[in-house]
Amino acid sequence: MTGDGATPGTPDNTAVRCALWRAMHVRVDAPPHVLEDEIGLRIADPADGWRDRPDMEPAATSTFRAAMVARARFVEDLLAERAAGHGVDQYVLLGAGLDTFAQRRAEAASRLHVFEVDQPGPQDWKRRRLAELGYDIPDWLHLVPVDFEASGGAWREQLTAAGFDPGRPAVIASVGVTMYLTKDATATTLRQIAGLAPGSTLAMTFLLPEDLVAEADRPGLRRSKAGAESAGTPFLSFYTPEEMLELAREAGFKEARHVSGTSLAERYFAGRPDGLRPSTGEDLLLADT
Repeated sequence: MTGDGATPGTPDNTAVRCALWRAMHVRVDAPPHVLEDEIGLRIADPADGWRDRPDMEPAATSTFRAAMVARARFVEDLLAERAAGHGVDQYVLLGAGLDTFAQRRAEAASRLHVFEVDQPGPQDWKRRRLAELGYDIPDWLHLVPVDFEASGGAWREQLTAAGFDPGRPAVIASVGVTMYLTKDATATTLRQIAGLAPGSTLAMTFLLPEDLVAEADRPGLRRSKAGAESAGTPFLSFYTPEEMLELAREAGFKEARHVSGTSLAERYFAGRPDGLRPSTGEDLLLADT
């Protein structure tokens, strides 16, 4: 459900790149670190010299890795708030990729039911890598394989079959996905999530049209678009905040609000002496059932 192409049965290039950027944040950026995640690097197990790749060059990619850790931290902070303040104990990651919440924060995760929904091949690969690294799959972690193209949008049924309780609220995260889907497909997903139990919350990222992206970040957006196109997984959809909010309202959410990337910069990067800031161009929809 995520980005660039990859060898069948392995994680896609976008998932690997995000995992490596999260590790780079710990290894090259000064503390305090917004998110500490080197487990994704261990799972990805890249070839020697991975730090010398052009897409890992520390200065040129600093804003992108900052954006990756900011959005991950925001979702996990949201989950903590909903769990502590509202008793929500189900967490669904649509297109989980190499997310490591269950391994990094096992104590907090063990008080939840965590459902990682992803394509069967990459998920089987991740399961094997976790076993090789000595990470068990505990009872509270549910790996839910879904062939999104063949399922016809039936991921909710497969999620329920894996132990998800549709009668209880959940936090649902869809991060780095919508740009690869048609707008109709995203609208269908929104309708499905809006039908979950009252008190559920969706956090969904989306890419802004280029004219809403800061001038300094537009060349990076163009490079990302070109890379996705050459990998055979082009960016299909961009949204203005108003358009995404309208889609959420039409889907039936009780409340929908826009969280800008700029607000995440202020929340997590204000006052840093190194000036590290996330790139603009990717915002979030927060929507409640």
